[in-house]
This record gives sequence, C-alpha cells and structure tokens, in this order.
Amino acid sequence: MFADSAKVFIKSGKGGDGHVSFRRELYVAAGGPDGGDGGKGGDIIFEVDDGLNTLTDFRHVRKYVAEDGEQGGKKRCHGANGQDLVIRVPEGTVIKDFESGKVIADMSGENRREVILKGGKGGLGNMHFATSTMQVPKYAQPGQPAQELWIQMELKVIADVGLVGFPNVGKSTLLSRVSNARPKIANYHFTTLNPHLGVVDLNEGQGFVMADIPGLIEGASQGIGLGYSFLKHIERTKVLVHVVDAASTEGRDPVADIRAINAELKAYNPELLTRPQVIAANKTDAIYDGEEEDPIERLKKEFEPEGIRVFPISAVTGKGVKELLYHVNELLKTVDRKPIIFEKEFEYQFQAENLPYTVERTEDGVFVVEGPKIDKMLGYTNLDSEKGFQFFQKFLKDGGILADLEEAGIEEGDTVRMYGLEFDYYK
Repeated sequence: MFADSAKVFIKSGKGGDGHVSFRRELYVAAGGPDGGDGGKGGDIIFEVDDGLNTLTDFRHVRKYVAEDGEQGGKKRCHGANGQDLVIRVPEGTVIKDFESGKVIADMSGENRREVILKGGKGGLGNMHFATSTMQVPKYAQPGQPAQELWIQMELKVIADVGLVGFPNVGKSTLLSRVSNARPKIANYHFTTLNPHLGVVDLNEGQGFVMADIPGLIEGASQGIGLGYSFLKHIERTKVLVHVVDAASTEGRDPVADIRAINAELKAYNPELLTRPQVIAANKTDAIYDGEEEDPIERLKKEFEPEGIRVFPISAVTGKGVKELLYHVNELLKTVDRKPIIFEKEFEYQFQAENLPYTVERTEDGVFVVEGPKIDKMLGYTNLDSEKGFQFFQKFLKDGGILADLEEAGIEEGDTVRMYGLEFDYYK
C-alpha cells in the first residue's frame, strides 16, 4: 500500500551517568577518585534510501528510540556509547515538528543524511572533580537527558513537471504514453490514489521527470477528500500541465475545470500560480464536427491571452503529444531546474531550558522559587558537594532566576526557599 505521510515518535539515547568510586588497591593507602565518565547516548539519524518510494513501513512502527549511553565504571572506565539509530526514508521526505508544523529537515537533493536528535552527553566521573581543597569528591555529573519529539513525515514527489486535473481526464494515460511509468489505467470515476513518476526522454539527451498528480476536487485546499495529500506533491514541480477533457465526454466544462484547479492551487499556496502553465486539451479524438463552438478555440480564446498555451492532444492515439512535450521542455529552460528544497525552520531545544518557574514573596519575607524547571534541576544536582553547589549557583545565574529575584526586591540576607531547601541571599 502506498503511503505518503506518517506520524511517529523519536527519542535519542540518554547520556550515561558519571561514576563515583575511589582507587582501592593493596599498599595504596589513600587512592584518589577513579570514577569514569558515562557514555554518550545514541543519535536519531535520518538517511535517504534510493530503494524506498513510500512511507508504508512507518504505518506499522511508530516509535523509534536510540540506545542509552552506559554508566561510567571504576578504575576510570568510560561507559560505552549508545548505538545510533538510523531511520531510512525515501528521497523527498520532509520531516516536520508535529506540534508546530515547522520543517526540521528535507531529505532531498544533496541532503542524504541528517542527525535529527542528538544523544545526551555522558556525565563526568568524580575523577574530574578532585581539587586541592576537595580530594575526596563524592559527586559525579549525571548524563544529559535524551531528546524526544513527535514528528510528521510527508513524502513530496520530486518532479520537474506535474500533471494536474480532475479525475478521469487522461493524466495516467498521457504519462504512460510519454514515459516509462505504467500506472493502472481504466475509465474510473474516482481518482488515482498514488502519484506516479515517469522519465520523459527527448532527442539529444534532453528530458525531464513528469508526475501524475492524483486528481483534485473542489475544496481540496480545505482538506476536502484527499486534498492535502494531493496538493503537497505539486509543491516541488517547476511546470504545471493542466490536463482537461476537451470533448466533455462526461459533461465537464474544461474552462471551468482549469479555473477551479487554479483556485485550489491559489488557496493552498499562491506561489504555485507563478510557475509556468500549459494546457493539454485531451480526448480530441472524441470531438465530433458540428458542435456549436470548437472547444479548442474556446480554450485558446480564454487562456492564451494570459500566456498559457493550449495544445490539442489525444493521449490514446498520441496525436499532438510530441508538440506538447517540446513546449514543456522549452518552459523548463526558463526556470531554475535545481530541486525545490524546504528550508529548516525548527531546531530542537531541551525541554528543561524552557520549563516555567515562579518567584513569590511570602508574608514573612521569604522568597519562594518553584516550578518544573527548579524541580528538575534539584533532581540531578548534588548540593552537598562543592562542585554541585557551584553548578547550582551557575544555574541560578544563567537561568535568569537571580535576576528575577532581584527584580522582586530581594536584598542581602533575605531567605530563599526551593522545595525544602533554604539559603540566604548574598551578592
């Protein structure tokens, strides 16, 4: 089954904790600290796999977790690093933060491999904290926490030319005639559900990649039907080919169809209408003489003043198709052929960096600082050690907590309380 979107949970590995231990050997009366460092947690890495063309696998596995780093050991032993987790995706996959919808990475063009979440750094063992005044440090640094995120993956096809139009107008038939693509073709009244790519080869080494974008319907830009699923595949294309049923074999008005499609494109992304367009007036083999108005002339009169050429074709017999392809090739020469890459908009930040806290003054003059940010910090900081208390002071300063206390009117000698911990404030 073809799948072009998936929501999954990813989590890097936690850094291993530093170890607290002391050298204990025969004839060594006072061995110093020898606790080793923790290992680094594994990264979450996305990599392009040319053998994939769908996100189906992510419909079955929705959780991806890298390996944690190991804790440091005695005798200065370094904990093993956690193994990276490499997630393979098809080219053209756009990775977004699920909550904000911002782009994290676009796995297209030269971007074949990218670290999305970094594993936590391993904590330092107590051998790093020995000083002239503290020769027996009983403190080791905890490993950095893992990074975790819900992401939305979208597969947007990479093609130079996109065939757009309502269902059953002949897009699949046209693509199969001009390229090596072999989509299933029949007189369906519902639309193709999968985009198909085909390579169009012209003389003298010229050619381009063409995509059959599944049929649109009115209201697609508002998500009606499978609108979003179809429209996202148009975003990378450089030239749009409107395929219409010029013979109106099912009673559709080709002029109204083109106007409706362009209205949906504009509502979804106005920039799409700045790209070159051409009209493939299909099914001319079904046009009979004696009609009140020639449908081809009507299309030309309506759209060629806007700079949009109209080509009468028959995807079944091949009539007029060659002229259409050469015109499309000339249009491609007027645009930048480099793949459209979506720029990075999102950078992961540790949750602890943005956790809230409050500063309040009680009636007896004590300043109370509470909140998830403070609770999390106290959970991994050893305040009984010199180094741990220095880390605590640096945290208060760098986190803006001291500045907030001063703004609240704290003075030297005032008491600060944090979850049962009390200390006097001095500059």
